[in-house]
Amino acid sequence: MPTIHDLKKSRFLTKEDVGPGKLLTIKGWHEENVALLGDPPENKYCLDFEETDKPLVLNTTKGQVIARICGNEDLDNWGGYRIVAYHDPNISMGGKIVGGIAVRAPRLPAAAVPPATRTAAAKPAPGPARPVAAAEDTQAPPPEPEGDDVPF
Repeated sequence: MPTIHDLKKSRFLTKEDVGPGKLLTIKGWHEENVALLGDPPENKYCLDFEETDKPLVLNTTKGQVIARICGNEDLDNWGGYRIVAYHDPNISMGGKIVGGIAVRAPRLPAAAVPPATRTAAAKPAPGPARPVAAAEDTQAPPPEPEGDDVPF
């Protein structure tokens, strides 16, 4: 059944596309103009995935989280790693809380092509089957405890 979100077509991954969580395998990256039609160009880095044709626009926060997951700051070395993208309702833009896409590591190991077999120019070859995601890998992290009862 269509929703109002179906009225707006986006060429990029949206919070509605990922919902509570979507396990994604990084295929590569590219730079793309993300500006609205008629606005001055605004080039950003975008990640491409095996599971969807829509890229994820990177910002500093997402880039830093993914660099930690992959153990490498070089986008060329992120191919083959898995991340979970999910709708985080607490993301703000322009001083307003609007919700957006956040990323985290899968709860299963982020299987990737071993670094010893990887070259900077080559994309990872399809290797052995990656582990199947557990149900919790398609959900956002559990909410933080409220109040002063936080265990230390």
